[in-house]
Amino acid sequence: MPWSSNATFLVEFNPGTSESGETPITGVYKPAAGEQPLWDFPSGLWRREIASFELSDALGFDLVPVTVHRRQGDFGEGSVQLFIDARFEEHYFTIREMGDHELDDQLRLLSAFDIIANSADRKGGHCLIDPENSIWAIDNGLSFHSELKLRTVIWDFAGEPIPDSARRGLEVLCNEGAPPVMSELLDTDEVAALLRRAGHLLESGILPFDPTGRRYPWPLV
Repeated sequence: MPWSSNATFLVEFNPGTSESGETPITGVYKPAAGEQPLWDFPSGLWRREIASFELSDALGFDLVPVTVHRRQGDFGEGSVQLFIDARFEEHYFTIREMGDHELDDQLRLLSAFDIIANSADRKGGHCLIDPENSIWAIDNGLSFHSELKLRTVIWDFAGEPIPDSARRGLEVLCNEGAPPVMSELLDTDEVAALLRRAGHLLESGILPFDPTGRRYPWPLV
C-alpha cells in the first residue's frame, strides 16, 4: 500500500487448509521491520494496532476491525487487521455531512474511544464506513502513549454526554481493569494511564473540549 508512511501490505490468506475451499480473507499486514523510527513513540506500533482492537472489543464498542499478531509473516512479525471493504470516497467530514443520527451516534462512540486510547493521529480518512453503514477506526498505531498526545478531527461532539454504551463499557473497564493481553502489548505505565483516562471520562460523563484548538492531526484527511 504505497501511500502509507510505514511498510503496509494488502494480503490474502485462507482461514482453513488450502484444500478447504473457503473464501480467502483479505487483511492489512503491518510488519515491525517496516516501521520508521519516531522520536515520540517507541518502536512496535503494530502492538498498538492490536491493543486498539483489544480495547474496542473489551469496551463492547466494535469500532476497530479484528487485529491479530502475525508471528511469521513474509517480513517478520507484525499485526494483521481484517480489511474493511469500505466506501473509500467517504471520510469523517463527508460522513458528518450525511446528517445521519445513527452515524453520529457511532462517531460519538469513536470520540470516546479516541480519548480513552489517547489516539494521536485520528485523521478523517481513518474513519471508514462500510456498505452496512457501520463505522470503523483504522490506523491506530499512534495510540496509548502515557503522556497526553490526543490529536483527532472528532471535536464536533465536545460538551455532550458520553453515549450510554460508552458508559457501560467504561464501567466494566474501570471495575475489572484492562484485559490481561494489554500488559503484553503495552508498557505498565501506558496501561495505568489508559485506566486513568477511562476513569476521568467516566467520572466527568462529558466528551471534552480542546481548549488549545491545536489538538488536530495533519493532514486532516
